[in-house]
Amino acid sequence: MLASWATRIAEAPETDLDFWKSLTPVAIAHTIGHVAATVSMAKVAVSFTHIIKSGEPAFSVLVSRFFLGEHFPAPVYFSLLPIIGGCALSAVTELNFNMVGFMGAMISNLAFVFRTIFSKKGMKGKSVSGMNYYACLSIMSLVILLPFAIAMEGPKVWAAGWQNAVAEIGPNFVWWVAAQSVFYHLYNQVSYMSLDEISPLTFSIGNTMKRISVIVASIIIFQTPVQPINALGAAIAILGTFIYSQAKQ
Repeated sequence: MLASWATRIAEAPETDLDFWKSLTPVAIAHTIGHVAATVSMAKVAVSFTHIIKSGEPAFSVLVSRFFLGEHFPAPVYFSLLPIIGGCALSAVTELNFNMVGFMGAMISNLAFVFRTIFSKKGMKGKSVSGMNYYACLSIMSLVILLPFAIAMEGPKVWAAGWQNAVAEIGPNFVWWVAAQSVFYHLYNQVSYMSLDEISPLTFSIGNTMKRISVIVASIIIFQTPVQPINALGAAIAILGTFIYSQAKQ
């Protein structure tokens, strides 16, 4: 985005100190959410991480209810039952269950709920577009994460890890990291851009379909063993997410 702003491919946002102050809590939640999700996917199957992350609406309702004092109609609360039940069923029957991976996905859910809440407050009344808002969010997230990354690991650990990965996987590892970085950023950036262009209903349906696509694709690509009851739990959780999106309209 810095390159796009410098070359005027994209119009640079007009920001002030108040904007960056309002962005700080969003960036903290954003950083925690992505780090926790990455830790989860390193410990358990990618499909399992996304099944647990489909329970994010439950966290959203609970946080909004107890921290913000918001009340929701009864159908919204009832829609949480299949989400929680489906996630629980998948966790119980997951062949590759790992507590660190499970907690990582749960922490990611909670962090992203707070990110959404802070984003709505931060974007309210601002003229910054969704694309530029996420770009600024990513930049601040990097600033927040870098000191912790250096303190906990540092350049020596990074260099050793990089060399081991290239030795085990081959030179394609470099291209995979580059592609993953670009696509992961674009996915999140498009999500923020979509909020400016489409209705919440369309966005929620697309988000549900995305979750299904990721789970199915990861199972096929990584050949993750799935029991019928595990698949049932995933289907129930995803269905609950869709019902929630409809009930909240």
